[in-house]
Amino acid sequence: MKILVLNGPNMDRLDIRDSKMYGELSYGQLSELITTRAVELGFEPDIRQSNDEAEIIGWLHEASDSVTPVIFNAAAFTHYSYAIRDAVAMLKAPIIEVHLSNPMAREEFRHTSVISGVVVGSISGFGPHSYLLALEAMRNLLQK
Repeated sequence: MKILVLNGPNMDRLDIRDSKMYGELSYGQLSELITTRAVELGFEPDIRQSNDEAEIIGWLHEASDSVTPVIFNAAAFTHYSYAIRDAVAMLKAPIIEVHLSNPMAREEFRHTSVISGVVVGSISGFGPHSYLLALEAMRNLLQK
């Protein structure tokens, strides 16, 4: 089964961001980790990243039209993009929100997720393992 793993702004620059917050992996290494575990779980991963809100919305529309499950790190868009929230709400397959860091342990403006209310669940604070936990959770959701 196909699964879409979407990543928002600045995720492609993990290797130059605060390693205490985001870990030591580059975006390429993170993608490899996700791919390996997804395949082990029987998924066909499609991993994408964009700094462009409109492009992410287009990809969410594609996922909605094809009824593709999604694991989504909206990054900074998490906190203010109602357009992305609306696109997420249209999905017909499950979607899980992920974050490398724990937004609740960070600046106050990061405490709000406008998309949390329209996803199945959120996993954050476990670094790259947040994605692996989301893959496990998605497999369990889809097996029900």
